[in-house]
Amino acid sequence: MVGRSAANQFAGLELGQALRWGENTWTVVGIFEADGTISESEIWCDAAVLQPAYRRGSTFQSVIARLDSPEAFRPFKDTLTTDPRLDVKVERETDYYSSQSSQIRGIITGIGTVIAVLMGIGAVFGAINTMYNAVATRTREIATLRALGFRGSSVVVSVLVESALLAGLGGLIGGAAAYAAFHGYQTATMNWQTFSQVAFAFTVTPALLVQGATYALLMGLIGGLFPAIRAARMPIVTALREL
Repeated sequence: MVGRSAANQFAGLELGQALRWGENTWTVVGIFEADGTISESEIWCDAAVLQPAYRRGSTFQSVIARLDSPEAFRPFKDTLTTDPRLDVKVERETDYYSSQSSQIRGIITGIGTVIAVLMGIGAVFGAINTMYNAVATRTREIATLRALGFRGSSVVVSVLVESALLAGLGGLIGGAAAYAAFHGYQTATMNWQTFSQVAFAFTVTPALLVQGATYALLMGLIGGLFPAIRAARMPIVTALREL
């Protein structure tokens, strides 16, 4: 039985396909789904059939047990770990896979953070350039407002609000594009702790969308700060004379 992610990622795992592994020839008799979990990147068969194919004994490297409820895990663990006849490590399946993927998760997070910072710096300079141009084209209007009695702080706030609105709109468009392009997208990577291939799917959650929009707003405010200060400090008489 082949997981759906494994069948989509690797050639030769189609239904009915025969493969040679170990000392046996295996036929894919089914493709299963497991709600997008890591089990979908695995290939399952009867352990009693698999062990002779690789000349293994009757021992098992790992055993998965399904309990009646989450509360049953603690007494189950205590029963096994306190038995002097057993030398086992008992942990939840989620904790096991989290520890197994910690190294590759750290690499992906580090690379993603570096890319986000570099793109954020570029976006800030883009926002600065855009808002400087916006201020330059509205020099006389800003000067007129100052002559009518508006304070420099009001000019700063107006420029920052405009910059934040533009950045927020860009963040919404970017979030929508990321959701459309990557939500549910399946790929695979190497688990460097077990040297096995792991298939997984990207999930663009609402929390990530909010985080991205917040990051966009922050870049917009930073990019609009210096043009806003320049607009507020602009000499009124000189600005009114500009065409």
